Amino acid sequence: MNRVALPLQQLCDAAMQAALEAGRFVQSTDRKALQRHFKNAGSSEASRIVTEVDVRSEAIIRECLQAISEQWGIAFVGEESSQDLSGTIPDRLLESYYWCVDPLDGTLPYVEGRPGYAVSIALVDQSGEPLIGVVYDPLDATLMHAIKGQGAYRGQALINQATSLSPALMVYADTSFRTHENYADALNILNACAQDSGLDGVELVYGSGAVKNACQVLEHPAACYLKLPKPENGGGSIWDFAATACIVDEAGGWASNIHGKPLELNRKGSTFMNHQGVLYASNERVARYLIAKLQVVFPAS
Repeated sequence: MNRVALPLQQLCDAAMQAALEAGRFVQSTDRKALQRHFKNAGSSEASRIVTEVDVRSEAIIRECLQAISEQWGIAFVGEESSQDLSGTIPDRLLESYYWCVDPLDGTLPYVEGRPGYAVSIALVDQSGEPLIGVVYDPLDATLMHAIKGQGAYRGQALINQATSLSPALMVYADTSFRTHENYADALNILNACAQDSGLDGVELVYGSGAVKNACQVLEHPAACYLKLPKPENGGGSIWDFAATACIVDEAGGWASNIHGKPLELNRKGSTFMNHQGVLYASNERVARYLIAKLQVVFPAS
């Protein structure tokens, strides 16, 4: 394969337009009439639920990106279409770059009529490094984007400081966090981190999808989003984290696995991220503290 220099700004503009079009469709749909279906993608309801809105949103994004993808030889990996490709070599391993798309992250809060859902698009190179991240929240019409090395933006404003002054360590988590066998260990570590940082305890926040959880970390001076490793498939997939890994990193935050290594966003074996967990943090101090303590509970294999 020939690796070429891409027009990242042009590609980011295309991704933003695709996210806006998909998000507007998502928000305009009457959720009361939606049929819920379930896919084999994890143990929780949140990870398995899918609707026709997810499928149509992905089709809108694919159509928006098709021409520029063909021009530059960029593969497309979407959450919904990828479910049908088991047993084949995925396009993301055959091309130098691929779009990593979650057409509606947080489907459960979406169908329940509450905040916590978003459209997510990333451009990832074959090494697994995200070069572009775009997230659109249809509920409040907020568009976030980042290009590697060029900062992260909310609308036209550079993201460079927290918008909240919470006195606690804000911890965003999926509902499955509470049922993990190492929940008590993790909670003790989080409380110790808050104490070490001079904060007023821990405030746990549940209910959003992975994309919004990661984005909300940037709103606070001391915050994290933590997904613990587990042996079974699940724990989110590459499309849940690719865009926000770019955005959070460019905003001065932290995105890694729980051992402090870059997220594996293009590994051969699976799209799942359960094997090494996921950690987002608003700053390096919080991240380093949690990594040091979590490695005692979850030694690197």
